[in-house]
Amino acid sequence: MHHTKMAPQCGVEVSGVSLADCNDSELLEIKQTIYEHGVAVFRDQDFSPEDHIKFGRRWGGIDVNNYFPLQEDFNEIAVVKKEADQSTNIGGAWHTDHSYDQIPAMGSVLVARDLPPKGGDTMWAHMGAAYDALSDDLKAEIEGLEAYHTADHVYEEGGLYAQTDMGEHLRGQNLKTGAVHPVVIRHPQTGRKLLYVNSGFTINFVGQTREESLPLLTKLLDAALTDDNQCRLQWAPGTVAIWDNRTSWHNAMNDYAGHRREMHRITLSGEALAA
Repeated sequence: MHHTKMAPQCGVEVSGVSLADCNDSELLEIKQTIYEHGVAVFRDQDFSPEDHIKFGRRWGGIDVNNYFPLQEDFNEIAVVKKEADQSTNIGGAWHTDHSYDQIPAMGSVLVARDLPPKGGDTMWAHMGAAYDALSDDLKAEIEGLEAYHTADHVYEEGGLYAQTDMGEHLRGQNLKTGAVHPVVIRHPQTGRKLLYVNSGFTINFVGQTREESLPLLTKLLDAALTDDNQCRLQWAPGTVAIWDNRTSWHNAMNDYAGHRREMHRITLSGEALAA
């Protein structure tokens, strides 16, 4: 396998491997690459829905998303789509998937199925690099701090997405979520310190109200997005991206008005997080 960096601190493109039939040692190398770099991109893949599911199971487990529509014939695959006449896209802001769960999903395997002629890129940011770039004073301020995460304000009936033109396609609007995680975690595999807050689902610090939390939370969110720890993927037919939710944030760009975009996503099971 050959690795090409997408940005100084985030993301790699990997060539010389077929995800559908990689061997055990190649899968181990792929895992380690994603744990370290946050996201890995694989081009020109022949990756059927059956291959997608088989790969997710080989990784170690699949978490079926509670909110997105599911692929009709393969219910472990979530469909992330925007029709040509819709204006709202799924994931159009910086966030970390499933941080609202007690045991957050490890990451995702996202496959391009129907792409607009241009636009619809996805961006990632590396949360190890984000933590490293914080000032010593800010690192001291967040040492030992915990934060509360929930998705209810986004997905519930009357929530942010329910009020948009894609709300009718969502599932799970009656679910309740909520989890507390350390603001700084250690990656379960690499041991690296990572900043673990995000603008989509982090509501407040434990022991503080939302209003009391916002000044520090905003400071952390702003500090996380330095130029060299962000990468951007231009999708093409046959492209697969696999990312680590602990190591990275991501953001789906919504710049393809009048065109359809459909991606298929499998969510990979994770493990409890610790400071």
